[in-house]
Order: sequence, then structure tokens, then C-alpha cells
Amino acid sequence: MKLFFITLLILFSNDPKKIAKINSIKKEAEKAYLSGDYKLAAAKYSLLSDSLNVDEDLIKLNLGHSYFNLGDTSGAKLNYGKLGMSSDKKLKSIAYQQLGVMSKDAGKLEQSLQQLKFAIKANPANEDAIYNYEVVKKLLEERKEQQQQNQNKENQDQNENKNEEQNKNQQNQDQQNKNKEQENKDQQNKDEKQENKDQQSQNQDQSEEDKRQKQQQEQEKEEQQQEKSQEQMTREKLKEMGISEEKALQLLEAMRQSEIKYLQNQKRKATKRPPSGKPDW
Repeated sequence: MKLFFITLLILFSNDPKKIAKINSIKKEAEKAYLSGDYKLAAAKYSLLSDSLNVDEDLIKLNLGHSYFNLGDTSGAKLNYGKLGMSSDKKLKSIAYQQLGVMSKDAGKLEQSLQQLKFAIKANPANEDAIYNYEVVKKLLEERKEQQQQNQNKENQDQNENKNEEQNKNQQNQDQQNKNKEQENKDQQNKDEKQENKDQQSQNQDQSEEDKRQKQQQEQEKEEQQQEKSQEQMTREKLKEMGISEEKALQLLEAMRQSEIKYLQNQKRKATKRPPSGKPDW
């Protein structure tokens, strides 16, 4: 019974009509692909792969190419990806090369570089893969260099902004110090003016005091001169009267003592209480 089903499967798989149909569709798909009718080519290759279950790496590759030329990146990646385990190194290399080109076009340079490495590893003679690898490598270096420049520019801008902020803060601080210095200077000038005013007032008072003292000294000097002049006149009169200076001094001393006694008697009279009921005169 088991042998019977195997025989039927072999007979079905080797059905001449089916083989003829598959070969006919292959020719139609190849003709459409070579003529640039990628839509028809994709339809024919899809029919072979999905409906007729034709599992051939070349059909998967051409189906991926058709989707790629139609701009259907999802369909292209799906069919290229199926060749990752292919035993045909050349087809596998082409599939990875196409995946690398698509990743490059999408800006995924690191992924593209890795896929192109796989393409070269699968077939080191794949010149297109080698060329694209060098292109992507250069683009990646340029991107990293541009990123570094952008980072440097960003750091420079940050430093400039920081320096600008520091300069602004320093200017504000300098202005505050300048204002404070001006305030101190104004206060100092005010204090100096007040001090000068006080000094002028003090000088004026001193000048008046000096003037007063000078007048007093002049007055004392004048009085001394008058006393000397009076003494001189007194001596001359005493001399005319025939009284010696010693005798005159004795007379003056007697007169002074008499005057003192008189003043003391007057003071006693002033302090004596008058009789009661009588006027004090």
C-alpha cells in the first residue's frame, strides 16, 4: 500500500502536462523579465513558486529582481532572503548583494556593509558586491566623519554658548562691581565733601578763635603798655614829689591793706540780720 502511494506521487510529479506547463510559464516569465515587463514577470514567477510549488533558487532570485524593479521592497527582501541557505554560492552571493544595495538605499549602512560581506564571502569573485562594499564602506566613513564633525560642532556651539553665558555673567558681575565701585566713590566724595565742609567750619572756628586770641593778646599787650606807661608816669610824679619808689610801694601796700579791711567790714554788715519789725536801712 505504501509503495502504491509512492508510485502515484512519482507519476504525478513527473506528469508530462505539468512539466510542459511549468516550462512554458518559465519561458513566459523569462521573456517578460528580459523585456522589462517586471509586473508580468513577477506574476509568472509567483505562479510557479506559489501555485505550482516550483522550488528553484533561480525562480526565487528572478522573482526578487522583479519585485526590486517594481519598487516592491518587501517582496524583494522576502525572496532574496529565501536564498540565504541556498547551496548555489553564486545565487546566494547575488541575493545578499541585492539586500546590501537595498539597505544602502534605505540609509542602513552598517546593515548594508554586513550583507555585502556575506555576498563576498559566498562568492569572492562577485565584483559588483566588492564594488558596492567599498562604496558603502566609504559612505559609512564619511557618515562617521560627518557625525564627528556634527558632534564637534555641537560641542563647539555648547562651549560657545557656555562661554557666552559666562561672559554675560562676568559682564553682569563687572557691571555690578562697577556700580558698587561708583556708589562707594560717590559716598567717598560725599564723605570728603562733608569732611571738607566740617574742616572749613573747623578752620573758620579756629580762625575766629585765633582772631579772638590775637585780639585778646593785643588787648593784653596794650594794657601792659598802658600799665607800663602808667607806672612810668607814676614814677615821674613820685620823683617830682620827692617820694622814693620804696616809700611809694609801702604806701600802696598800706592802701591795699586798708581796702581789704574795708571790704571785709562791708561783707560783715551785709550778713548781719536787721532787728525784727524795723526797716533794714
